[in-house]
Amino acid sequence: MTGRGGRRARRLGVTLAAVALTTVLSAVLAGCGASEPEPDAPPPDSDPAQVDAVESPELGACRLLDKDDIAAAADATPTVPCGKRHTAQTYAVGELPDQLQDTDYDSQEMASFAYRTCGTMLREFLGADESLSMRTVLSWAWFRPSPEAWDQGARWYRCDVVGGGEQITELVSLPETAKGLLQGRPDDRWMVCARGNTVAGSVKLPCTEAHDWRAVTTIKLGEADDPYPGDRLSEVQSRDFCRKSVQAWLNYPVAFDFGYTWFGEVDWASGNRRAVCWARTGE
Repeated sequence: MTGRGGRRARRLGVTLAAVALTTVLSAVLAGCGASEPEPDAPPPDSDPAQVDAVESPELGACRLLDKDDIAAAADATPTVPCGKRHTAQTYAVGELPDQLQDTDYDSQEMASFAYRTCGTMLREFLGADESLSMRTVLSWAWFRPSPEAWDQGARWYRCDVVGGGEQITELVSLPETAKGLLQGRPDDRWMVCARGNTVAGSVKLPCTEAHDWRAVTTIKLGEADDPYPGDRLSEVQSRDFCRKSVQAWLNYPVAFDFGYTWFGEVDWASGNRRAVCWARTGE
């Protein structure tokens, strides 16, 4: 959920809206729905060998995924040479741990495992810490076997780095390999900005495009074992912490505008403890 702080921190009225920031969290709930999913016909351009594959996917493979693909629980999009245009690269493949072998196909435990595993391994792959990874247009999507392959005993998972998320109009192309892409000072084309009067409802885009807001910091709202503090406290803490954080990032001006994106109970249960802070940049 997104709010906006005000100039000199006076206009603190907040408009709450359910938004999915283009971060690692847009992928956490991808494909999470009913516990007994109805199998869908695979897209016509699917690779038949991957549709109901029991064997684990290929590590390092590249694909030209779109937004519909990354919202699905399973994916059989054909691989493409990584030297050609692609929007996704598989950076982690493995077997689900023993405690998830008998879980439901769309359980919360699966989503939490994906958030911890794919999120941690993405940061290692890109060369980013948690704060930086939440302020980039690079995200991750995770996939599991099809329901048919699941019924046959397949229990693998696949994590893909993707060039965007739900709020990006079109996924951006990746370099031949995304490994180490955020090390040092990342290029603005990988950082997330927003265009609009407020952060809520704005268009999220790479910072190389004309924008009004930039995601500049994140703040931590709790520790791993802390219970969810509730919507109101999460929103108030995000507002107050981001006001101070953005003011410091702007070198303590008297007048400034800031915004914040906080995440609710479902994301907290999956492992996220941070909110994203935005500065109006006038660029």
